Amino acid sequence: MGSTSESEDKIFENLQKKVDPKVLESKAQAAEERERQHYENAHRRFADLVGTNSTLPCTISSIRVLNATNTRKSFLARIFDPILSANQDQPYTLGEAVREISIATDKLHRFDIYHQPISLYIDKPPKTDPSTTPSDIEVYLSVKEKSRILLKTGTDVGNAEGSAYGTLLLRNIFGGAESLNLNAALGTRTKSAYQATFETPILSNPDLRLEIGGLGSSTEKSWASHEEVLKGGWAKLRWLAKGGSRHEVGYNGVWRQVTGLASNASPTVRADAGDTVKSSITHTWTSDFRDNPLLPSRGYSLKTISEIAGWGPLKGDVAFWKSEIETQTAMSVPIPGIKGDSGVSFTTGLRAGVLYPLGLGTESKPQASHINDRFQLGGPADVRGFRLSGLGPRDGTDAVGGDVYAAGSANILFPLPRVGSDRPFRIQAFVNGGRLLALKHTKKGGDMDSKAVQKSMYSTIAELGSSLPSIAAGVGLVYAHPVARFELNFSLPLVLRKVEDARKGLQFGIGINLL
Repeated sequence: MGSTSESEDKIFENLQKKVDPKVLESKAQAAEERERQHYENAHRRFADLVGTNSTLPCTISSIRVLNATNTRKSFLARIFDPILSANQDQPYTLGEAVREISIATDKLHRFDIYHQPISLYIDKPPKTDPSTTPSDIEVYLSVKEKSRILLKTGTDVGNAEGSAYGTLLLRNIFGGAESLNLNAALGTRTKSAYQATFETPILSNPDLRLEIGGLGSSTEKSWASHEEVLKGGWAKLRWLAKGGSRHEVGYNGVWRQVTGLASNASPTVRADAGDTVKSSITHTWTSDFRDNPLLPSRGYSLKTISEIAGWGPLKGDVAFWKSEIETQTAMSVPIPGIKGDSGVSFTTGLRAGVLYPLGLGTESKPQASHINDRFQLGGPADVRGFRLSGLGPRDGTDAVGGDVYAAGSANILFPLPRVGSDRPFRIQAFVNGGRLLALKHTKKGGDMDSKAVQKSMYSTIAELGSSLPSIAAGVGLVYAHPVARFELNFSLPLVLRKVEDARKGLQFGIGINLL
């Protein structure tokens, strides 16, 4: 009895002892490693089995997706029915069957409604079933559905603004990978912003999607002494082309209001105050072959954005053609004495844009551009070393934007000492610059005709390259978070025009598409 009591006391003492969090963490990591190793071993055995019997004739008699309780059968049938042998003209080999199943499984991954990995099992049907043949195989896919509701709140600080936000995501609403995303944000510059977006794949194709959304926002634009209020909606169709490029075509209908003018607002801002309606069609083409969009070390990307507003049947209150191009190239820099990837990379970026005035509806007389539609340039997310909207035309203290711009950057990035090239931290040295110009009216009062606009556009583009751009250089620290890129830079303006607003010293920037 004594020994039993002592053993019980020891058990209670062990239970009362505090467990070291590091021990728990190491155990959890060990469990994850065992699970990963088990999955890799199973995958390797499966690959060996298929490799040994890859030429074996087979017919896919059925494909079943297990545990997909919230997914419509008709949605899954569009993915898997085409690869059933009953819908094929000739039988598969085992290797071909596994390849087709893997392609269909990859589609399931890209809907973002299941956790990874999706387990694949192949079995022979029961011999008691008279409808089967010896070459028949049955395929089972075991999935684990992601949570259908995701709520997220947080705060953001960066680009001269602090904000608090909340996001509610409803996933796989009707069982066909549909999603409804509700966002709300309050900030120091964006006083309020509300957005609702519904997205659905078309014909069970993850590369063909329809998006419908609406927004309402109120943003203080201190660089131009006013507040902008937006209310509107859009519809977009997105698809993936065979070469890997992406297309997006959309319609936007937005009511805009320039309001809340400061007492010292310039005449240009006051002239554009009030309400306008923009009715436009947009097209975006993207070709991105970088190894990491936020911290590329090799590859290139090219993006074009085109928008036509107010022309012909589009109506609205503003009419223009707006086109932009963005490109970035990255290359790895080899270092003597370092084998493999050195972590040192050199990147270059270029952006340019044109806003061409058009006649409203069927009118032939072009309209001058509005401050809502003109380009803004400068700030930590594009041309570093300048304040937000610090480049380009000004009226008094207001940055009123421009109709033509070009900007470029060259960066060299090094891994942090004792951190390693596999970590998302870099030291960068950069030089960047740009120019932003407005079309010059050729007649008094700002009236223009088509020929005058054409002549003014040619002369403005020629002026863009006639002298040095505004330039700044500097060094900084870069952190590539999975969501965005963070930069803390020390900048020194080198070429500066009289009316432009530079920033010498530290500058903090956040973005997903930095120059």
